[in-house]
Amino acid sequence: MGRRILLVDDEVAVLLTLKAVLEISGFEVDTAASAREGVSKLHTREYQMLITDMRMEHDVAGVEVIRAARAAAYHPVVALLTAYPVAEEDWQEMGADQLLVKPMHTRILLQQIEDMIAAHERKLAEQGIAGSSPISRQFAPAKIVAKVVVKKLPLRKKAVSVKAAGEKSNSAKASKKVTTKEAKAKTGAKSSARPRAGAKTFSKKTVKTSAKRRS
Repeated sequence: MGRRILLVDDEVAVLLTLKAVLEISGFEVDTAASAREGVSKLHTREYQMLITDMRMEHDVAGVEVIRAARAAAYHPVVALLTAYPVAEEDWQEMGADQLLVKPMHTRILLQQIEDMIAAHERKLAEQGIAGSSPISRQFAPAKIVAKVVVKKLPLRKKAVSVKAAGEKSNSAKASKKVTTKEAKAKTGAKSSARPRAGAKTFSKKTVKTSAKRRS
């Protein structure tokens, strides 16, 4: 968001003078010549600070701009600029952080603006409030990616376990096949050693009988 300020005043001379002073001091400045234009710009851009006049389209037009600034998610610091004295409790009830009375010496005005911005930033930090500037938003995708990675890790581990189990199963099957083949081979060897059905068998008795007959 940077050092961006929105000036809202229906007096063109005031707008141009303040704009020149603030830009020389390093601020980026947008201007609006009415409360309606000021509210519109608050909705379309983000500002570190709002400085608004009170009396524009009507006597309390500045209150509409202050309300719009207070409703903004980026929490700008708000200053009420007026040539008419306003009681402190009144401008505080309107939602302003500070009252700036014109005309004002340039050096004093700049010092007040710097002090207001610094005090407002400390206040937001103490309350744990962060503006929704592009700088703060750019870290959101990193969090999402981190969550996805954490969730995927157990799935990968599970997939590896399933694969390992599959390899063990295949190994067991292969071992079983080898064992079955060996068993069949042993069975075949034993069966080949046995005499076939109908084959002649010779015992000692048969040999002796044959020898007697020959003699």
